[in-house]
Amino acid sequence: MAGKTGKLLIIDDDEDVLYSARLLLKQHYAIVRIEKDPAQIPAILKDETYDVILLDMNFSGDATSGTEGFTWLKKILEIDPSAVVVLITAYGNIEMAVKAIKEGATDFVLKPWQNEKLLATISSSMKLSESKQEIEELLSKQKQLTSDLDSQFQEIIGRSEKMMRVFDTIRKVAATDANVLIVGENGTGKELVARAIHRQSKRHDNIFLGVDMGALSESLFESELFGYIKGAFTDAKEDKAGRFEVASGGTLFLDEIGNLTRNLQMKLLTVLQNRQVTRLGSNVPKPIDIRLISATNLPMDELKSESRFRQDLLYRINTVEVQLPSLRERAEDIPILADHFLGTYCRKYAKLPKRISPEAMNKLTRYHWPGNVRELQHTMERLVIMSDSDTLEADSFSLSPDEPRPESMSLNSYQLDEAEKLLIIKAVSKHDGNLTKAAKELGITRAALYRRLEKHGL
Repeated sequence: MAGKTGKLLIIDDDEDVLYSARLLLKQHYAIVRIEKDPAQIPAILKDETYDVILLDMNFSGDATSGTEGFTWLKKILEIDPSAVVVLITAYGNIEMAVKAIKEGATDFVLKPWQNEKLLATISSSMKLSESKQEIEELLSKQKQLTSDLDSQFQEIIGRSEKMMRVFDTIRKVAATDANVLIVGENGTGKELVARAIHRQSKRHDNIFLGVDMGALSESLFESELFGYIKGAFTDAKEDKAGRFEVASGGTLFLDEIGNLTRNLQMKLLTVLQNRQVTRLGSNVPKPIDIRLISATNLPMDELKSESRFRQDLLYRINTVEVQLPSLRERAEDIPILADHFLGTYCRKYAKLPKRISPEAMNKLTRYHWPGNVRELQHTMERLVIMSDSDTLEADSFSLSPDEPRPESMSLNSYQLDEAEKLLIIKAVSKHDGNLTKAAKELGITRAALYRRLEKHGL
């Protein structure tokens, strides 16, 4: 038994076949169960699953047609759609073999069999069974991961009039397959809205796949989005599906789409028009079926500039537009957001419940929040970790009670960290949350700006 794996079920009305098969297969597999009566199949499969099932096609009631075998094959696959079934018979022919495969059998073996042939057939079927199990596990993990991710976004928090309009748009557009463009500053929750639309759509059981277009270099754009075949370029060691193929049947979310160059905009437009992609190195187009949701932090008047963005692509991605307000535009939502994040992080870090004093809440609502909801979230997380008090007072927050607008802020300290934070706030505000432009003005890369935003809790 040591070292042997695999569970086999053999169903045949010939006892000699059953015992000789078990004698042979027990030498190679851990469990070999035999059954003479096919009527026992439902009860057997109710209590146990098997890697491979060997099923006779002709029982005593029907000696040569294989009708019984096909009937029980169908029953097995109804009970377990992933079952790996090998049909065995003494009356096989090519026509019957083809029908067996079409009906869902994995393979077909003739009696009397050669031991080596039978072992080879079961071995290949066992590998198929393992592959199916791996796929099922991956799909289960994918579903759980999607569920875990979506659980964070079950509620986009807000009661302001501006957010009520956003919720109304989500409800109306989710049931359709219309392409959606979400416009808003960084940190306003564009991905949360995209996930909410997907979750309420008819594609909710399929994949939601997000792509940060701002992080894709021009050289990686096609290989990442469209995929490639082995040998398409130096490092292409195997075939790889692109994001469009992977997301087919579900929703593809293209974040920061406004950062695409004109050349890449044309390539994206072609795929959206044709509803098919061609992998790099191949000339065989593959059909795709996606619901497209895009997002940008660029203002619409900039996107509508022909010099910046192709208008034919804009019309293609912008069937419905969702305008997300900045946090400063819906200051009445700050108290409920702050309380929500406070409770979330108290539970996450096993802290006793905390409250925010009225003075502290007043300070939060008067702050400009250049980093929007994301900055408020990071602020509350940091306070939960660092504070030992059950009440967060105004002096707990390193914010000026009457935080001035960034453009009027002046440097009151020669501390490098404070100076850097001030410059970042001014640059981001000047460019209306466009991090690409802000990074360029600061003379750093987008990645470096992201790190500094995280460092300063912005």
